Amino acid sequence: MNLTTDTIASHNDDRVARHRNLLAPWTDSIEQTESIIEKLMAFQIAIPSWALGTGGTRFGRFPGGGEPRSLEEKISDVGLLHALNRSSGAISLHIPWDIPQDAQAVRQLADSYGLAFDAVNSNTFQDQPDQLESYKFGSLQHVDRAVRQQAIDHNIEVIRHGVELGSKSLTVWLSDGSSFPGQLNFRKAFERTLGGLQDIYAALPDDWKLFVEYKAFEPNFYSTTVGDWGSSYLYASKLGPKAYTLVDLGHHLPNANIEQIVAILLMEGKLGGFHFNDSKYGDDDLTAGSIKPYQLFLIFNELVGGMDARGMNHATDLGWMIDASHNVKDPLEDLLQSVEAIQLAYAQALLVDRDALEAARDNNDVVQAQEILQDAFRTDVRPLVAEARRRAGGALQPLALYRSLHIRDQLIRERGAKSVATGL
Repeated sequence: MNLTTDTIASHNDDRVARHRNLLAPWTDSIEQTESIIEKLMAFQIAIPSWALGTGGTRFGRFPGGGEPRSLEEKISDVGLLHALNRSSGAISLHIPWDIPQDAQAVRQLADSYGLAFDAVNSNTFQDQPDQLESYKFGSLQHVDRAVRQQAIDHNIEVIRHGVELGSKSLTVWLSDGSSFPGQLNFRKAFERTLGGLQDIYAALPDDWKLFVEYKAFEPNFYSTTVGDWGSSYLYASKLGPKAYTLVDLGHHLPNANIEQIVAILLMEGKLGGFHFNDSKYGDDDLTAGSIKPYQLFLIFNELVGGMDARGMNHATDLGWMIDASHNVKDPLEDLLQSVEAIQLAYAQALLVDRDALEAARDNNDVVQAQEILQDAFRTDVRPLVAEARRRAGGALQPLALYRSLHIRDQLIRERGAKSVATGL
């Protein structure tokens, strides 16, 4: 469905007086206000096509109705999100869940909503009805060359689809691993996987990037072949300058220091991008910032500091994407919440007085260093994020507008109460 500029303007008109009162302290006294607003306006977070339907657990899935039944309807949903917040200007596809039948038409449709295509994602963690070989015992790590070649060919096909759509990167996540001791020769599995990735890397266009994603566990629980940031970094280093590590915030063991991982990967020039979500216990794929907002801020603190140290563009030099599973929420509402949480953490990180922080560190002033970080984190930057949305043509309160228009009810009427999106 399309959201008109008049609808957004009417929504904003009813709220702009209060918004200006909240924004006034920023515009009156904060030196970097304009710079932060401009950076927020440029910062776009890609929406994964598979997150537009209701997620599930290994025990069940409870669709909420009105889910997109086709790639075209998924693009429409992302277009709606982008119209609301002006910060969801890209969509990331998962192949074969979302194979474009007419790439040119799909690209034109996305363009009509102001959307670009972010990283394309391959899938060798499921058997598809028409495939010859099974991935039950792995894909690129498999002992059978035929299975490995099938996985390689699939990734090259995904690259081809991405080229047709204007994407510039491929994300490879492998569920390869083992469930029991003795099942796998770790060294040989690593070598076979590296060989497959090298074949995929060789098929990349010159201006593309390859993101190697990692995961500590699941669906294999004894070992995972790309199990942590170190193994991903090792693969990316061996592959070449177009290969990078991709960090999914949920793909870590409990209490892992993700911000330290980010800092080191940035320092080495091997951080490629992010999958944003949140977790309580493991790979929970919860709404970004819903459980550990301070951790999200600390990660962005390292991102801003590290990117600035390397002269990187915050908006374009890394890949930013959500990867979430909406078990009990309306997926579109959940995505609106995640985007805003990411923007808030980013804005807070932009507030950090880096000169003062470095001075505190150089003086071993632990208390002052903590105060500097927590002062930025405890600052209410919601007026800045709202102002960036307003200037870009979005809604001051996207979730409130979404609900006031009863958009989910409209989607149910259009698509049915039992429509189920492709994907997990």
